[in-house]
Amino acid sequence: MTLPKEKTTWVGSRVPRIDGPERVTGELKYMTDYHYENMVWGKVLRPPYPYAKIKKMNTTKAKSLPGVIAVLTYEDIPGFNGFGIVVPDQPVLCEDVVRTTSDAVALVAAETEEIAEEALDLIEIDYEPLQAVTDTEFALSDDSPKLHPDGNIHSHVTISNGDVETAFKEADIVFENTFHSPRQMHAFIETEGGWGILEADGTLTIRCPGQYAYRDRLQIARALAWNPSRIRVVSSPVGGAFGGKDEITIQIYLALLALHTNGRPVKIHYSREESVIAGMKRHPFKVEMKTAAKKDGTLIANQVRAIADTGAYASLGGAVISLAIEHSCGPYKIPNVDLEGYCVYTNNGVAGAFRGFGVNQVCMGIETHLDMIAEEIGMDPIEIRKKNVYHQGEVSSLGHVVKGSVGTWKTLDVAEKCDLWVNRDKYKAEGKEPWKKRGVSIATSFHGVGMGIGLPDYGSASIELLHDGRFEVSVGCEEIGGGNGTVYAQVAAETLNCDVTYIDIVQGDTSKTMDGGTITASRSTYTGGRAVATAAPHMLNLLTKTAAGIWGVDETDVSVGKQKVVLKSKDRPNDSLSYAQIYDFLYEHRLETRVEGHFILPKEKKAIKGSGGAPHHIYGYLTHVVMVEVDTLTGETEVIKVVSIPDAGRVINPQGLEGQAEGGAVMGIGYALYEDTIMENGVHKTTNFSDYILPTMKDCPHIETLPVEELEATGPFGAKGIGEVVMIPIIPATISAIHDAIGVRINHLPATPERVYQAIKALREKESKSNEEKVM
Repeated sequence: MTLPKEKTTWVGSRVPRIDGPERVTGELKYMTDYHYENMVWGKVLRPPYPYAKIKKMNTTKAKSLPGVIAVLTYEDIPGFNGFGIVVPDQPVLCEDVVRTTSDAVALVAAETEEIAEEALDLIEIDYEPLQAVTDTEFALSDDSPKLHPDGNIHSHVTISNGDVETAFKEADIVFENTFHSPRQMHAFIETEGGWGILEADGTLTIRCPGQYAYRDRLQIARALAWNPSRIRVVSSPVGGAFGGKDEITIQIYLALLALHTNGRPVKIHYSREESVIAGMKRHPFKVEMKTAAKKDGTLIANQVRAIADTGAYASLGGAVISLAIEHSCGPYKIPNVDLEGYCVYTNNGVAGAFRGFGVNQVCMGIETHLDMIAEEIGMDPIEIRKKNVYHQGEVSSLGHVVKGSVGTWKTLDVAEKCDLWVNRDKYKAEGKEPWKKRGVSIATSFHGVGMGIGLPDYGSASIELLHDGRFEVSVGCEEIGGGNGTVYAQVAAETLNCDVTYIDIVQGDTSKTMDGGTITASRSTYTGGRAVATAAPHMLNLLTKTAAGIWGVDETDVSVGKQKVVLKSKDRPNDSLSYAQIYDFLYEHRLETRVEGHFILPKEKKAIKGSGGAPHHIYGYLTHVVMVEVDTLTGETEVIKVVSIPDAGRVINPQGLEGQAEGGAVMGIGYALYEDTIMENGVHKTTNFSDYILPTMKDCPHIETLPVEELEATGPFGAKGIGEVVMIPIIPATISAIHDAIGVRINHLPATPERVYQAIKALREKESKSNEEKVM
């Protein structure tokens, strides 16, 4: 069903980011930019071993060092010594065992950063190293040490439909492969940092970039054994996150130290090296997939076994493997599926939320198999996808009826007609060096919007009329780089019938905003935008009701004009009240100038058994067309052109959508070709950006964004989320484009020059051997 697009003024316009000028000029202050004369420095002590018992701990020498203000261990935690979004299994400060080199063992506060560093070296800890568990298959075995009381399996999810075994027997084509994906680093510009202070009134203020201030406040309160209302958390602005600041980073450390610094602000700011070790990463996956089809290209079965390495603690690992399995069959109709996922504990750091949230890792499998099936039967890769995608109202591979809007077929149709695809043979022939081969490919994917079944998922916003007739719109969702504040301003201006410059946006501050949920799960535009749109009618009602009272008329005789309220009367055609005049009246009579809007995100009524929360009610969809050039002498791969075709529902801000599409594409290219945090025996071998390869400006291709607007009936003006899917299908599309260029498939990401070159070498040897056999 295609909904009509509402005619609007601000929604759908290319409104420049409202926070753009202060960001690009450097005027905007991030948390770690603040410095105070009486500030003290905080530092965190971490263990040298990935797995060890703590036999003895002595802090006497560190405490006696001149300039040291406090040295804290687990004994100094007044409340609960643990944190974690779902399962609070990560100790704030370790007591008797360390399970990863990213664990925290002690905290130091000192007059200078140098003294704090010296004090860390003076803390004496006697460790007994234990056998580290660094392989997921070993972790699943009976021979592995048990890292947690319940064993090494944090989560196990299953989804089953139809009869897979019979389908495989009846299939004309079956492909089976194993795919490996890396431990990607969030690589945000702003490393973890912030500061805390015990205020004169006994309240605590924590300023630390995060992705859910209210949840951070709750976890801080548990550790301190405080009433959360005594704690203020300011979590925005954020200098990059991508999921890496969804979990607690240093907020509890700041709070504990602030209670021991006599009212002086305490600051912690990780170096890049410490951020690499302490920060969470994307879950590395091993995905075994077996896919069956008929000779006409109809998909009939898919079997998946996925294992995610969550590291030493749960964080959001259970949700990641659940979402991965939910998306492992792509946006297709496959009647017979057998899907299984494990989230496994190891001593390999900690993995958690990261843009795409598990879908990146499984998308490689199903999209690669579709290309292989298409190649086997001689079918166009877009045609086979169009043949198998589900539409709104149809049954997905999970067995549920898809109720939200679905734009997959339209994105594929646009891809089929775009210049890069239509003229791919011409572009492929334009390579300048004969040893460099070009390839073009496509892939499509989807991503759930919101938290899924079984988890709280709500939105809220407040709108306050200010003295000058402007509006202060407060939304809990932080601004982590995507420009959601501008979206909220556009929705507010549209619904309040005013200029966008009359809107002030406040985000990520527990003292100024209501709890509106986390800035994750591609929910920011949908949730915050709908919350603002829900609050706006209450403000309009307040304006008209107040004006009617001032004029002594019925509310039906009052209408809202452009930044004013107008009296609908032939006798008084020029009577109107500005918003500022209405504020004056409300203020003089001590009446409320603020309204609220609340709603619950739509969910499916029943979860699929064993799925961990599937399915979602709403999904965003996207197709990528990619052209690469492969140097056959070195194995180096360069992405030349990208066409990004998102279905984000109604596009609130085309400029913002393009920014998301471009940033997501580059991040996906990094994941596909370059990025991997190397660990050996539980120890980080990658320690900085000097040995972690990131795409730079020189690696950015020409990116064209062609949005498809399949309106979502429940969203603000028809919008839905797109922040994560923008980086997903480009991964398999890039790898398939390599195959199109040189005839090899890389199933182990990233497709580094070494891996590509070795694949080329193996192919040449195979071809040479085949030619020799023909001659004989």
